[in-house]
Amino acid sequence: MPVAPSAKGTVPFGEHRTWYRVTGTPGSGLPTLVAVHGGPGSTHDYLVGLAVLAEAGWPVVHYDQLGNGGSTHLPDADPGFWTPALFLDELDNLLRHLGVDDDYVLFGQSWGGLLVAEHASRRPAGLRGLVVANAPASYPLWLSEMRVLRERLPPGVDDTLRAHEEAGTTDSQEYFDAMMVFYNRHVCTLQPWPREFLATFMEIYNDPTVYYAMNGPSEFHVIGSLRDWGVIDGLPDIDVPTLVVSGRHDEATPATVRPYVDLIPDVRWEIFENSSHTPHLEEPERFIAVMTEFLKSLE
Repeated sequence: MPVAPSAKGTVPFGEHRTWYRVTGTPGSGLPTLVAVHGGPGSTHDYLVGLAVLAEAGWPVVHYDQLGNGGSTHLPDADPGFWTPALFLDELDNLLRHLGVDDDYVLFGQSWGGLLVAEHASRRPAGLRGLVVANAPASYPLWLSEMRVLRERLPPGVDDTLRAHEEAGTTDSQEYFDAMMVFYNRHVCTLQPWPREFLATFMEIYNDPTVYYAMNGPSEFHVIGSLRDWGVIDGLPDIDVPTLVVSGRHDEATPATVRPYVDLIPDVRWEIFENSSHTPHLEEPERFIAVMTEFLKSLE
């Protein structure tokens, strides 16, 4: 049985609140694993399975980034409010408030992978290890590879997507249906989608403020403020052991992941052959085994 959450609540972040949950007991011997979800504008729900690592002694922190889930929603904020710096500050704030900033491991998935890499490049004293899961090293790389993946979709699908993108009708049902063809190939291949993944997906669409401002209307049509952002320049400065994770059918293709492997000094890369963007859901047993092996290696 999973370890019961030992704490759940919110911490102040400026005028706002960040929701969190801690599974296990930080400070009990092993570093705390802090899970940084994707999006941006997603929620922690699809990463809840990481809590099982608390059974083996690694406390696990989940949180919802500002703008969605249990954290403060700001639907009227100016799009310029939402920046990587904001979310890096939120992460630092959470680590301090929870008292885990002296002994922790970061797990960042998708957009969260770029965040944790940027955080790690600043060499915080308490960081013991890093997991970058299914994350591109830059959005220009991501967009380049999206063109490749879109060209491989069934005949007519990309034509439909492009027609709606050019017309500004990406909120139409036809665009959504065509988008799902891509998502079922490269985001999550399980059918039906697991409940925790569907919960996160619906949270984004219930309040798409952050996702639309920073990303855009879909995973592969990035027209928001992140379109030119990346973390490549800081990767050589990461000085902790790093595990890079990706799926064979991942929208984060090998070309987008390669800079992490080439530039981080102490790194290993694990590719999940039967997964796309969510190996922790698509191959959960192997995923937890890989994570456990990596966390043990930090001891």
